[in-house]
Amino acid sequence: MDGTFAVLFLLAGLGDMKMNHCDDGCLAQNPLPARIAVSGGDVQFQNDSIGQELYLRYDMKTAYGPFQPAFGASVTDGGDAWVGFGAVWTGHFARERGYVQLHLMPGLYAQGSGPDLGYPVEFRSGAEIGYETRNRLRIGLSYDHRSNADIKAVNPGLETVQLRVSIPLR
Repeated sequence: MDGTFAVLFLLAGLGDMKMNHCDDGCLAQNPLPARIAVSGGDVQFQNDSIGQELYLRYDMKTAYGPFQPAFGASVTDGGDAWVGFGAVWTGHFARERGYVQLHLMPGLYAQGSGPDLGYPVEFRSGAEIGYETRNRLRIGLSYDHRSNADIKAVNPGLETVQLRVSIPLR
């Protein structure tokens, strides 16, 4: 996937910002529900399933324009770990019941028994699509990619496919 999700995140977020957020300042603060998201699923390396990952993310209660800051951390069953900070962008459809979310989060990767990703700095970007209940609980399917964005020549990348549950904290 290379930087495809990162580019989509920027295009969707900047487009949304221009269309919906610049009346009061393009990056003006706006309140959103803080969320805690838990997900788990398959880790894929060079098109092979190599294990499972548990991922925890906290989306902050204030967005800046369409960008909601978020912290994330994950660990695989092989002891690989990633922790990072970035932002998410969320769009709604189907009468606000369906949602799509894109994220971009630079972070640090610690290799356990898993693959060498080339550098400790790894960018996690991805997409999620799902359903939001009336009480704002979200259930979605996510796909993301991690790579060092060619900071080093060794940059094989890593993907995950996960089921995510996101709970609003209000």
